[in-house]
Amino acid sequence: MVKDKGGKTLFSRSEEGNIASAAPLAVRMRPRSLDEFLGQRHFLGPDKLLKRMLDADVLSSLIFYGPPGTGKTSLAMVIANYTKAKFHYLSAPAASVQDIREVIAAARDRLAASATRTVLFIDEIHRFSRAQQDVLLDDVEAGVLILIGATTENPFFSVNSPLISRSTIFTFEPLSEEDILQLLKTAIVDAERGLGRFDVEAEEKALKFLAVMSDGDARRALTALEVGVLSQAARQQGGRIKFNLEVAKESIQQKAIDYDGTGDTHYDLASAFQKSMRGSDPDATIYWLARMIAGGEDTRFIARRIAVCAAEDVGNADPMATVLAAAAVQISEFVGLPEAQLALAQAAIYVACAPKSNAAASAIWSAVSDVKSQKTIAVPKHLKDSHYRSAKKLGFGSDYKYPHNFKDGFVPQEYLPAALKKKYYNPKEVGCEKNIKRYLQKLETLIQNSSPVQKSTGNKGS
Repeated sequence: MVKDKGGKTLFSRSEEGNIASAAPLAVRMRPRSLDEFLGQRHFLGPDKLLKRMLDADVLSSLIFYGPPGTGKTSLAMVIANYTKAKFHYLSAPAASVQDIREVIAAARDRLAASATRTVLFIDEIHRFSRAQQDVLLDDVEAGVLILIGATTENPFFSVNSPLISRSTIFTFEPLSEEDILQLLKTAIVDAERGLGRFDVEAEEKALKFLAVMSDGDARRALTALEVGVLSQAARQQGGRIKFNLEVAKESIQQKAIDYDGTGDTHYDLASAFQKSMRGSDPDATIYWLARMIAGGEDTRFIARRIAVCAAEDVGNADPMATVLAAAAVQISEFVGLPEAQLALAQAAIYVACAPKSNAAASAIWSAVSDVKSQKTIAVPKHLKDSHYRSAKKLGFGSDYKYPHNFKDGFVPQEYLPAALKKKYYNPKEVGCEKNIKRYLQKLETLIQNSSPVQKSTGNKGS
């Protein structure tokens, strides 16, 4: 074992082989070529964008965005081999600006001396500060190196705009159950990199169980397979290893719930939850609610989503929806999980099944827009406060007509100045709101048929 001029340890081929053999199964089974790569056919299949870029040898800098275990690092390594480029790996949490500058300097020298390009793969690039990302800009734009950044967070929020504009973004999707199943079967028979040195008899239903429970995460599926096989091998000391459903369940223990309380998963699930309530689908509503609860979402956040949906999307079509939503807010705060899920489920299902009207929401949106964009209208004198000594001298409130002093508890008078006479609230012909609509139509008729002077019943009001 020796070291190079930079102090980096150099290993012999046999030593490197020993290190590689000690790597986890998920690392050993990484694809070595595009033909071995599974999934992501939407951009890597025949005639798809990334495949065309590779075939034409016009690769630009890339951002790989997607959940863990979907092949972001593996594809970067395959691309480096495919393009015959020098591959450098940096982990953003551990890398410094100096590390980046050293890679850039080496890439520039390599390009000048042998026309060999350099692929710099930065894992968790969203963990780089803005200053670290800025160091890359000029050399990425000049083509000194090809940047491939991997992130589990939305790059449009976590990667700075200049770097985004110099890169092509590819969104990775969880691997299908069929892809995971194929990978597991390959790992079992592969004697060089996989578990082929063991005599493994794997039940189809056990492998399918891992494929389902891994949720499209190849690393998780392969790790569970390796744990199951090696634990059996250590116990049996030779002979055939039976990897059955019971072993598979023990190996993977509990299904991992992909949930980031501050990232895309948080907002995407909240969006799906609220849109399902708005769309009157109680089954979808309860599923997305369960996803959030199982992922550890704050019950107060969930309750707020229900309350917002009740007011915005149900409104006066069924005022009880807002009452139940308010109760869910209080109950979830009071009792906590697991009992809070009962009140949340009840309120969410009620909102989903209630008749829908956004007339109240539209009214306030329109009114606020007018207040912000149009001339401010003064309060008419007869509507102004008259509870202080000098109000009458100023004529405030003196011409106000107290509705309860008139027949039907209503009297026509100006509440909104003619300069801004506008109909903000337009109740819909649905649920309780249709009764509100009928009542407002009745009042409109009274206004049209009213005499200039209405007879008062006596009380002044205020």
